[in-house]
Amino acid sequence: MKSQKTLIKLATALIVSVSLFSLSAPFALAAGKQDNPYGLIEPGELRVASLGDAKPYTFTDASGNFTGFDVEFFTDVAHRIGINKVSFIGQDFAGILPSVANGRYDAGVAAIGITPARSKVVDFSDGYLAGYLTVLTRKDSGVTDVKTLAKHRLAVVQGTLQENYAVEHFTQTDLVRFPDNNAAISALNNGTVDADFLDYEAAKDYAARYGLVHAADIPSFDAPAGFAIAKGNPAFKAALDKAIQASMQDGTWKKLYQKWFPGSPMPKQYLPHEG
Repeated sequence: MKSQKTLIKLATALIVSVSLFSLSAPFALAAGKQDNPYGLIEPGELRVASLGDAKPYTFTDASGNFTGFDVEFFTDVAHRIGINKVSFIGQDFAGILPSVANGRYDAGVAAIGITPARSKVVDFSDGYLAGYLTVLTRKDSGVTDVKTLAKHRLAVVQGTLQENYAVEHFTQTDLVRFPDNNAAISALNNGTVDADFLDYEAAKDYAARYGLVHAADIPSFDAPAGFAIAKGNPAFKAALDKAIQASMQDGTWKKLYQKWFPGSPMPKQYLPHEG
């Protein structure tokens, strides 16, 4: 009789403990979501895939720290959504979107043009930057405009908007693919290729450093840059979009643009508006 009472007490205690666990579990899950509302790899930190050689967008300074327009703008956006720790990690451009898509990074930030093909791999924030594409060359290359690119060797960085554009529009040109801008410019300088197709702002810097010339500047406003994030995270995208618009509206975007792109045309859609 005594052992039967003991068994009853143990069974009751077990039922109570299981019930308490079942009741507390939803609260634990809710607390976790509250602590990490955007589903980041590490709560309170943004791990960002970027480029170390895409000046003035993203690059590393003499101390090895990431800086540039995209770095400062994304950091401002991150602070607006309550994230103060932002860690940038250098990647080859072609590896950024796959790494974001598989959850290795929380975001990809490197003036990444929003295209239908890329949008199948990742989600993008609202656009925050638009610009030009440039054919950069040596003075003795024989390339003077887009027409003279035919039958010449043109460098492109693999996976970029420039590569996609060149494949579609420069059909008689021999494309040579490189992992980054520095490798492409090195090939241009040593004569391995005849021209390099890259972003206008980056081209300005390389032209000044190496005495290169612009053979063509092509408008590219149909694929504005956006922040890349993994699919299936609408709360994160909504927060980024809201912060982007707030930064534009209070003049922060304009201030950073003037700092990093002095003298360049300023798209009106990104400037503060009244009303």
